Amino acid sequence: MTSILIVDDERDIRELIGDILKDEGFQVRLAANADDCISAINAEPPALMILDIWLKDSRMDGIDILKTVKRDNPDVPVVIISGHGNIEIAVAAIKQGAYDFIEKPFNIDQLMVVVSRAMETSRLRRENSELRRRDVTASEMLGSSAAFRGLKAQLDKVTKSNGRVMLTGPAGSGKEMAARFIHAHSNRAGAAFVSVSSAAIEPDRMEEVLFGRETPERGVEPGLLEQAHGGVVYFDEVADMPLGTQSKILRVLVEQQFTRVGGQDKVRVDLRVISSTTRNLRSEIAAGRFRQELYDRLNVVPIAVPSLEDRREDIPELTRHFIDMFHRSQGLPLRDLTPDAEAMLQTSRWPGNVRQLRNVIERVLILGESHGPIEARELPGQEAAAQEDGRLVIGGQLATLPLREARELFEKEYLLTQINRFGGNISRTAAFVGMERSALHRKLKSLGVVTGSKARGEEEESED
Repeated sequence: MTSILIVDDERDIRELIGDILKDEGFQVRLAANADDCISAINAEPPALMILDIWLKDSRMDGIDILKTVKRDNPDVPVVIISGHGNIEIAVAAIKQGAYDFIEKPFNIDQLMVVVSRAMETSRLRRENSELRRRDVTASEMLGSSAAFRGLKAQLDKVTKSNGRVMLTGPAGSGKEMAARFIHAHSNRAGAAFVSVSSAAIEPDRMEEVLFGRETPERGVEPGLLEQAHGGVVYFDEVADMPLGTQSKILRVLVEQQFTRVGGQDKVRVDLRVISSTTRNLRSEIAAGRFRQELYDRLNVVPIAVPSLEDRREDIPELTRHFIDMFHRSQGLPLRDLTPDAEAMLQTSRWPGNVRQLRNVIERVLILGESHGPIEARELPGQEAAAQEDGRLVIGGQLATLPLREARELFEKEYLLTQINRFGGNISRTAAFVGMERSALHRKLKSLGVVTGSKARGEEEESED
């Protein structure tokens, strides 16, 4: 994508421009009509187009070609030239997305200034596309727990297809990260990933934001769907999409085209759709707030993203990743974790999931010590439960029970916390609490704790 495509029905003009640009070191291709032009673009999109607005004996004029190019290859700058130029034509071309307008006969110096600026614009757009392809958020898919491995296996299976994916899971669990992982490892990785926050967009602006608009004053303003052409559109919290918009999105999924608000022309798009929700969409359908037909179209491949509490084993790895990330991006201290801090993080409740863990680590790095490993006392809301004289502070239900019942309750809650921390692995739990595996099984049985099926036990035996 480094050549300049010159489209003009006058052979002398297109060859003259081509010779001038070749002398300046540019690669040049020539086309005499709309069919030659479209064939050249389909073979290899150019870095820049120089397009005559009047094409004799051609099935499309320059404005029609411009619309097609901006629809299918929006990153390609188009410079319009015409021997019949006037301000109305110039304004019409700019409104349709032309980069600039030059009138014949033109000054060579003027042509080179416009071409140089347009080629720089093209270069920057290519670099931006490459940066999007390398989206670093995809690298945050980290973990080794059974729950994470199951998620990763499902994501790997869908990356190479174009099937629509519905991601479900609690807020902050990483649904957008999973969507970006699919995009980054798909054959659409070089195109855009456009996130649509269904909850953040005002309902009366939703269609304008998605489909774009056309007005006499501002011309064509592409919407998010048009910007995602060739790539992925991600509907975050799709349950919050207004019912009226849902029916129009359904039509887009069926027809792969739409009309901008205020416009007449059909805009064709090639999109892969990934959606997410924290709600039960079947309940939303029963309540009349979500369309069954849209659900059926979006829910081709359902994937559940586990909560952080379902993958506690991954917390140390995620924490160290966030520490390293904040060190590189913000210059915050590069610190390790003490065993007590690691245990505290793994046994805490995380209603905000991975997002909450990330925020906690950032806050600790900003407000905490500048050196040494992070200690449990530094974790927000996780102050040590001991007084200065070393006595454990006991409160709540535990303080009201007789000794035997309090001890059983403490042992049960303590052991359940450790089992959850180690993802249900009895051998690792036994090693941490300092018991033989068989003794731990007897203790759990006496406390009435059921840890899993026979199959799970056999799986743990194989891991030992």
